[in-house]
Amino acid sequence: MYLGINPKVHAHTSFIKSSCTKTIGNRKLLKLTRPLHLLLAALTYTLGASIPDYLGKPFSALAFWLGLVGVVLAQLSMSLLAEVFRPHNEPLADDETPKQKETLRNNLLYVSYALLTVNAVIAFLLYINYGLALSSSLFLLSSLLAVILYAVHPFRLLDRGFGELTLAAHIAYIIPSIGFLLQAAENHRLLMVIIIPLTALALAYFLILNFISFPSDQKYQRATLLRLLTWERAVPFHHSLVALAYVIFAIAPILGFSILWPAFLTLPFAILQILLLRHVSIGGKPNWPLLNVTALAVFGLTTYFLTLTFWIR
Repeated sequence: MYLGINPKVHAHTSFIKSSCTKTIGNRKLLKLTRPLHLLLAALTYTLGASIPDYLGKPFSALAFWLGLVGVVLAQLSMSLLAEVFRPHNEPLADDETPKQKETLRNNLLYVSYALLTVNAVIAFLLYINYGLALSSSLFLLSSLLAVILYAVHPFRLLDRGFGELTLAAHIAYIIPSIGFLLQAAENHRLLMVIIIPLTALALAYFLILNFISFPSDQKYQRATLLRLLTWERAVPFHHSLVALAYVIFAIAPILGFSILWPAFLTLPFAILQILLLRHVSIGGKPNWPLLNVTALAVFGLTTYFLTLTFWIR
């Protein structure tokens, strides 16, 4: 009696395994792109681009879409280059072989080069079509510098405890400024009143992520902002960032910008965020998923509510 494996069954099984492996690989690659960061970058850019119309400036759809693609590609480059130059003792994916890791690094590097090249083409198109004011050019250059300083050696602020600050500044300060300046061509104090507190909320969110990943960061000796500050100083620093953001929003009407009141719709989440972190800091059992979602909601929803406010006015 023949007990061998049916070749058709074996081929079918191999196909399933191959498909599953490819699916897992795609999921790993998608994770490395940090899609949430891309979404936040698109949201803050849209906020910046919505303000000039409220100020009476004409809206350019072409400049908006070119700029949106450019900032998303810049943020994607930042995420991928951070993985390319990740220390060799840290895996890029679970159960990877040295050959797989090296192949993935090379592929990510080539993709990053391509993204930066496309970004340069977009900047050139903006220049020949709109002439790009000096302020716009400086912020486009600042975005490129932020990408390089964040991820690439010998700078790599990600490994020096300033990665979170650079990331927050890029998403919440530089990117909305690009969106604004591509439409308005000149700066305005309303933009500053918005992006400074948003940068504080973004930094508070990324600091929360440091608390959540603290055991892993210790294992691989990552120089995060939390490990640089230590828990004793990081907790009050986090609270100060959240408080600073809402204090600026509170004094905005004194400066003549009462339109920013929707930012206070997220104040209950901000209070919950502080209370949850305080609970952990005094020895309570952490609820990391809730804290993560709350911190993201404070930054993301504040940006969304302000964006919606400017678009519908």
